[in-house]
Amino acid sequence: MARRLTFYILIGLLAGIAVGFALNQAYPADSKQLAQIADLLKLLPEVFLHLIKMIIAPLVMATIVTGIASMGDSSALGRIGGRALAWFITASLISIGLGLVLVNLFQPGHGLQFTATTPVGELATADFTVRHFVLSVFPTSIIDAMAQNNVLQVLVFSLFAGVALSAIGEQGAPLLRGAEALATLMLTVTDYVMKAAPLAVFGAMASVIATKGLGIVVTYGVFMGEFYFGLLILWVLLLSAGGVFLGKRVLLLARYIREPLLLAFATASSESALPKLFEQLDRFGVPRRISGFVLPLGYSFNLDGSMMYTSFATMFIAQAYDIHLSMGQQIAMLLTLMVTSKGIASVPRASLVVIAATLTQFGLPVEGIALILGVDTFLDMGRTATNVVGNAVATSVITKWEGMLQPPLDPDAPETVPPHDTPEHGRKGLHLDPEA
Repeated sequence: MARRLTFYILIGLLAGIAVGFALNQAYPADSKQLAQIADLLKLLPEVFLHLIKMIIAPLVMATIVTGIASMGDSSALGRIGGRALAWFITASLISIGLGLVLVNLFQPGHGLQFTATTPVGELATADFTVRHFVLSVFPTSIIDAMAQNNVLQVLVFSLFAGVALSAIGEQGAPLLRGAEALATLMLTVTDYVMKAAPLAVFGAMASVIATKGLGIVVTYGVFMGEFYFGLLILWVLLLSAGGVFLGKRVLLLARYIREPLLLAFATASSESALPKLFEQLDRFGVPRRISGFVLPLGYSFNLDGSMMYTSFATMFIAQAYDIHLSMGQQIAMLLTLMVTSKGIASVPRASLVVIAATLTQFGLPVEGIALILGVDTFLDMGRTATNVVGNAVATSVITKWEGMLQPPLDPDAPETVPPHDTPEHGRKGLHLDPEA
């Protein structure tokens, strides 16, 4: 089943590029008919992402609450949370720092002298202050947080609810069973929604290519190539760091996450890959009590690809406008991005808001964002896939630190993994991977 879905996603990706190119050649660029067709094609990924967003909040809440309550050990929770944050902060510094080093080395914007002609619109840059970020972390209503799909606020509420549920003991048993049932329910709904992924990928690619044309890829080919080269280096660093703790098993991890990785790349949304990533980490041997806590936390604090992109794109704009930033200013920018990037939602184009906030603070022209809007979709695909890799490695390593990593299971088995497996009870219905 997993292999078949992966194949269909690839077919949707290639078919979308072909159809989009055909439409781009058949209609003039300013044709109303082309705009209407592209708008209709965009319905496919938009509906798919709406369905995914429908799943995220209840799934995150259920997995975190049950994960924490199942631990029954507040010291273990604090230890795991501390290790996770230490890993996330280190990975963030490496990601942003690598972006700054490479963009200074390659100088992709040097000598371009672009003039912004595409209207950027008003971005809420004023909202990205430390005060606003701290206040936005804590929800005033869990209902409102879930309605807005604010994963960070849902995470905070779930932490309190999970600890409290563990504290009240037997009285909370019915609620714990309800949360477990909710997690199973949302994973089942996820299986239904994922069947539409190939159509969503087809619509997304066809719409972009139809309106932008393949020429947009050629025009910014150097910039894209250098950024993807940077992502490749970051992947090597992340997997190498994982290999220090996981050994050769880190290569098996790469195989297990191939489907959520491809889905994230094709849809440019980390959210679309989250439910499937939960399932694949289950199969890799990560108990849900760990992944249910660390993975949602990583989706708010460990977006490695997005953070590298913010530094890379900000300096690209500065170079395009021939604005020199001293090393001190660049280091200050790195620290600023460390804070503001933690507010990035795992949806397409959210990084642009963070970049706009940084441009304003450092006196750079905000309209420079227009220079990267044309290829942002293609760049978003790479950085989103990197976010998935970073969070998969982080969750697996932290599980290894805790001594809770279980034997891997067949990633292609069709059975559903119990959402709250434990080392004591094992995971039935799945076969051991012969390659493990």
